[in-house]
Amino acid sequence: MKLMMYIGNDLIEAIPLEEARIPKPGYVGQFKRNLKIKHRDLIRQHSKTPPEFLVVNPEKGALSAANN
Repeated sequence: MKLMMYIGNDLIEAIPLEEARIPKPGYVGQFKRNLKIKHRDLIRQHSKTPPEFLVVNPEKGALSAANN
């Protein structure tokens, strides 16, 4: 599984996730927070377009979208 961060149509970064830990509260959220901090300058440049996050299984396609 991967957590992918997009701004508009641009893929900013994709990070691997442990599939068994995804249902655990806060697991995905910690990565989203870290990505927002890491790319805060880029997010500011595109202030009208908030970042979007997508959890995907590369073998099966998109599973769920998690905004902000």
